[in-house]
Amino acid sequence: MSAKWEKTEKNVGVLEVEVESGKVDQAIDQAFKKVVKRVNVPGFRKGKVPRPIFEQRFGVAVLYEDALDILLPEAYSKAVDEANIEPVARPEIDIVQIEKGKPLIFKATVTVKPEVQLGDYKGLEIEKKEFNITADDVEKELENMQKSHAEIVVLEEGTVENGDIVIIDFKGFVDGEAFEGGEAEKYQLEIGSGTFIPGFEEQLIGLGKGEDKDITVTFPETYHVPALAGKPAVFKVHLHEIKRKQFPALDDEFAKDISEFNTLDELKADVEKKLQEKAEADKKNYLEEQVIEKAVANAAIELPEVMVDIEINGMIEDFKQRLQMQGIPYEAYLQFTGASEDKLREEMKENAEKRVRTRLVLEAISKAENIEATEDDVHEEIAKIADSARMDFNLVKQILESRDPHFHALKDDIVSRKTVAFLVENSKVA
Repeated sequence: MSAKWEKTEKNVGVLEVEVESGKVDQAIDQAFKKVVKRVNVPGFRKGKVPRPIFEQRFGVAVLYEDALDILLPEAYSKAVDEANIEPVARPEIDIVQIEKGKPLIFKATVTVKPEVQLGDYKGLEIEKKEFNITADDVEKELENMQKSHAEIVVLEEGTVENGDIVIIDFKGFVDGEAFEGGEAEKYQLEIGSGTFIPGFEEQLIGLGKGEDKDITVTFPETYHVPALAGKPAVFKVHLHEIKRKQFPALDDEFAKDISEFNTLDELKADVEKKLQEKAEADKKNYLEEQVIEKAVANAAIELPEVMVDIEINGMIEDFKQRLQMQGIPYEAYLQFTGASEDKLREEMKENAEKRVRTRLVLEAISKAENIEATEDDVHEEIAKIADSARMDFNLVKQILESRDPHFHALKDDIVSRKTVAFLVENSKVA
């Protein structure tokens, strides 16, 4: 077999392949054995038609399509290796010649991985950003924990205060006429949540149980119902009930009730530790995002559109799976939101381009710096997965190996992370 590669555009070229006649004849023989099983010829049992009779009746050309199915995958794969190219999409195949006793000649129009012209990626300057944890941060986190364990009590006396939960009936009027969607009974509303039109919730403050009030507001100019946008409105409100949150005291008993700790000081120490761990993770993410962004911005790549399309396809499938996990059919989502797949693809395009560009730049840097995934790296990664899943190491390895015998995906992920770590190690904070 011989292969000749010639670029015709920036990232596109033609791979001309010739497969020797002997292999063509073998493939035609295999095709005959497959096709003859489906053929009925009077005077012969099904599948028992002699080859000369078959070719006389149907011609040898009817076997070419099946012969191509046998020949093309292996021939194309070998030709790609011989030409030392990296295709990024399925090729367009043009059959130049296929005939019994002659070589198979075909041309494959192939889009290949683009060349990356790396710019500066070592010594990148990162703007300093503080990720310190203060005593106020710890107190705020404890307050959040306190609020999340609040008890809701119904007030028999008193008036509405900010933060209360009220049960109300309301009916809205514009120009003296009730409008659609402006009425509800026994509606639960938290004062200060910003759920209603600006000014509505504030006017309920001071109202007592069983009282009525007319609340005057103006719909925002950007309101989603055009007929109401910018219009003044009056809501007639009746207050049924006031509920108030009662927060537990921040003391040792609180610590015992919500955690495994016996004292508030122990709980505080744990909160501070976790906030510090989060700050370290945030700092790591910040540095990684900055060096990646700068390295990608400094590189020059001409992205093939097909690579972006493939990335968008993957993003669409991920989106469908997330919807499915929430019990929402994809088609129902499109109908409900008034969106279309074309619109979704357009919205995802910028992010898809960024993902592809980032991946290509990191690959190019890893090659330039000879960054690889060692056997120890792979072993350590499998151990982490096994530990996280609480499974036996050998079982996890067997599962991963069954899907990817050479651990290509795992190694790619390891190399990518090691490359990002290399960029961070070789950056400097301004």
